[in-house]
Amino acid sequence: MESLRLHYAHDNASLCVRLALEFGGINYSTALVDRSTNAQSQPSYRALNPAGLIPTLETPDGPIFETAAILLWIADTSSGRLFPEPINAARGSALSWLFWLSNTLHPTLGTLFHPDKYLPAAPSSLRHAARHRIATHLDLLEARWTPDHILHMCYLAPMLRWPALYGGPTGWYNLTHWPRLYRFAQIFEQSSPAQRAATAEGLGQTPFSAPQLPNPPEGSAT
Repeated sequence: MESLRLHYAHDNASLCVRLALEFGGINYSTALVDRSTNAQSQPSYRALNPAGLIPTLETPDGPIFETAAILLWIADTSSGRLFPEPINAARGSALSWLFWLSNTLHPTLGTLFHPDKYLPAAPSSLRHAARHRIATHLDLLEARWTPDHILHMCYLAPMLRWPALYGGPTGWYNLTHWPRLYRFAQIFEQSSPAQRAATAEGLGQTPFSAPQLPNPPEGSAT
């Protein structure tokens, strides 16, 4: 595959894409989107991603935005290594979980991290509700999800990390409450592709099971 270019920010949804590229053994380069200068809103970036969000993946077929769309594109160009191909009977179930991660868990995390953006009149109330919904979502994953496909793992692992760091006052979230998910995080983070991604963004040795704030080798963590 020709080289790809990932426009990323530290500890952002672009981490899910970086993980997929690493697990796929895919050649790619990166371009840091400097959020401290609001680079994601500049015309040059908006030309690639009209929503002004991160990530964007530049491909030989043009730029792709939206995390799940990028992940699915990567998977479909990776000969079934990351996700079932369209002819595979497991494709339907795999798509269901992929879009559940994209349309249910990921947006709920957004309301947790930025409640003032979604409900300016009562952000603390929204954050409280988001915490309850996230716990319910993780209960479902603990009971029903089986980590069969790498693409799911790449999307989920960062989302198990972020509530511990960016969900307001700490103490409400402890991944060990969900033993199967906690064990998944421990195993996943020790893989070579996950370690390469963690090193690239300064996430430490246990980025998913016992996360710490990033100390990135380039740019700023904010």
